[in-house]
Amino acid sequence: MTLRLRKHSFADDETLMMAIVNRTPDSFFDKGATWAEEAAFERVRLVAGQGAEIVDIGGIKAAPGVEIGVAEEKARVVDFVARVRAEFPELVISVDTWRAEVGAAVCEAGADVLNDAWGGADPELVDAAAQYDAAVVCTHTGGVTPRTRPYRVEYDDVMRAVLDDTLGYAQRALDAGVARESIVIDPAHDFGKNTFHSLEVTRRLGEMVATGWPVLVSLSNKDFVGETLDRPVGERLLGTLSATSICALAGARIYRVHQVEETRQTVDMAWSIAGRRKPARVIRGIQ
Repeated sequence: MTLRLRKHSFADDETLMMAIVNRTPDSFFDKGATWAEEAAFERVRLVAGQGAEIVDIGGIKAAPGVEIGVAEEKARVVDFVARVRAEFPELVISVDTWRAEVGAAVCEAGADVLNDAWGGADPELVDAAAQYDAAVVCTHTGGVTPRTRPYRVEYDDVMRAVLDDTLGYAQRALDAGVARESIVIDPAHDFGKNTFHSLEVTRRLGEMVATGWPVLVSLSNKDFVGETLDRPVGERLLGTLSATSICALAGARIYRVHQVEETRQTVDMAWSIAGRRKPARVIRGIQ
């Protein structure tokens, strides 16, 4: 299915890098390195130059922390989105928010995608996406409250729960008026899941791809990688890329990442092995 992210369209044989840009002072990976506006904008320039098709701008870290209200979240992201839109007209802009009021404001400023990491906690977010003809990312979180960590979560079948929730969310987006080609589903590794759950979701990702909806995965430096390999946040790249290759082989379309170039090579190699992408060149044994 051709994927349309507002005014940007991508054929079904294209994979997309979604580079993370945190407008937060306390993000788990970069520790606030892009909290200052100029640092964040330099990050956008860097990842755009590395070939990222999408930037995902977030104003609140996912983990528990200082309460950030709507006004503060908007102050962190709305004007920044407008600035990125002005300098990078061809770049897809996503905003990581679960709040409809923030979603409407960033779409007005030029955002193309509302990346709801919290599984529809604000049911009116899909209305904001529909109003501005924006895309929406439908995630599974098991119904947890935004910015809380999972605790002793149990599923009879975690992938069944993921499918039920993300497909239900996709239907709600359709019913609200979001275009079918602008809806993406995401299993949301770590969110509402323990490490065993995230590993199983990775192993069975093909079941999500088989639904026909474009699948986004956010694997980069996640806790399930760190726990599996016993590695701290700064030492999870190899594990991340291993998980990425599994998801790429299964057919995931969008990869939310910290490291763009490394992920691009991993995904391209996996898609070529799967027969979905031609090698960049083939001369060995031919000439």
